[in-house]
Amino acid sequence: MTRRSLLLFIAMSVIWGLPYLFIRIAVSDLSPVVLVFVRTAIGALILLPIVVMRGELRGLLKSWLPLLAFAAVEIAVPWFMLASAEQRITSSLAGLLVSAVPLVGVVIATSLGNREHLGMASLSGLLLGVAGVAAIVGFDLRASDWLALVEMAVVVVAYAVGPVIVNRYLNDLPSMGVIAVSLAGCAIVYAPVAAVQWPRAVPPSDAIASVAVLAVVCTALAFVLFFALIAAIGPVRATVITYINPAVAAVLGVMVLHESFTFGMAVGFVLVIAGSVLATRRPKDQPVAAALSR
Repeated sequence: MTRRSLLLFIAMSVIWGLPYLFIRIAVSDLSPVVLVFVRTAIGALILLPIVVMRGELRGLLKSWLPLLAFAAVEIAVPWFMLASAEQRITSSLAGLLVSAVPLVGVVIATSLGNREHLGMASLSGLLLGVAGVAAIVGFDLRASDWLALVEMAVVVVAYAVGPVIVNRYLNDLPSMGVIAVSLAGCAIVYAPVAAVQWPRAVPPSDAIASVAVLAVVCTALAFVLFFALIAAIGPVRATVITYINPAVAAVLGVMVLHESFTFGMAVGFVLVIAGSVLATRRPKDQPVAAALSR
């Protein structure tokens, strides 16, 4: 790995661990709808000129239905559900629960006929991961809200379905174009409701700063860097960041917001990561399509 590749890897490991912290701060003063609208609108305004200059909008119209589905399950639904859940649970807990995405991805892939995950190692990994999620939630019941946990379950499933849509229906389209159009579409859908829920007074500076970081750094810049990382080290190695992001989220929640980090959360996270590694192991000669992330 070159120095540039290493810097990209470190940057993405941190950047996609940041959203949970800033979402938690933002939803203290903004509704989830307003937050998602502003984040997607600013992200689209930054990325659309880039994809237009690159000519990466061509061919997207023919795949409008899977593109719409991708925008819904990868952005519109999980970003709203995540923001709603973080009104009642800590950013650390939210980040750790999202670490279960690879496990759900394996279940979905198997249900769609992919039999490579039926081996003993993969099944053991799934069981280990389930035990990890149970530990994260079970040992932290006092800090948990069951409605928020259901919303987080929707987030995890949605994030796992998104890459499936990409691999099956959008794999031949420019990735940056897919993301930019998806962000723009979500902003348009959320705009009417966001207008109704728009805050009457100017939000506090920390909320404004959080939205700015989420839109500019964690969305627009993140996707530019992520695709650069894929080009530099390949999709297989690039997806390793998904194992690091939850740890970054947990550390930031504890250090910045002084959230509690329980024994169950620590043990559960280790079990989920170990289970994910086992469950998602593939033969050396088989490529892995990169999952578009947060």
